[in-house]
Amino acid sequence: MEENTGVGIRVAAGIFLTIMLITIVVIITISSQDAAKQGQTKMAAITTQLSDTEYQTYSNTTLSGSQVLNAVRQYMNQEQFGVQVITGKQRLSSDDDKKKGVFYGNTFDASGEVSKISKNTSLTNAEKQSEDAYINPSGKFKSSIVRDKNNMIRGIIFEQE
Repeated sequence: MEENTGVGIRVAAGIFLTIMLITIVVIITISSQDAAKQGQTKMAAITTQLSDTEYQTYSNTTLSGSQVLNAVRQYMNQEQFGVQVITGKQRLSSDDDKKKGVFYGNTFDASGEVSKISKNTSLTNAEKQSEDAYINPSGKFKSSIVRDKNNMIRGIIFEQE
């Protein structure tokens, strides 16, 4: 009888230890899942920040005309992206269409919505001194970034000072 009691106590202790071990494993798994979710959230934020880094150079800065030309060449062929350049001649023009400047790549509006109607990839007028769209390499341009409703960068505006 005493043997049965000893065996019963051992079996009960074994079951208790097994339940404790399973409980510990479940607790560790749940806490590691929370840590993994937090890590994913932080990685997504870092990825977004890194993707915006290349455009931060153009956030409310003053650039030379040659830097503007380089930026136009670099970004005018990107999908869902455009560059708007407003030269001094265009800004002072009495024609409302000229005051909007020239879009290179895709056109976009103030809310960042990109139009797929036309895509200008020609720099002919920007490099011809007789044109209103001429970008003077030694001119000074104020830049700004345009974002859409999803906070994605959709364009850069350069306006000659």
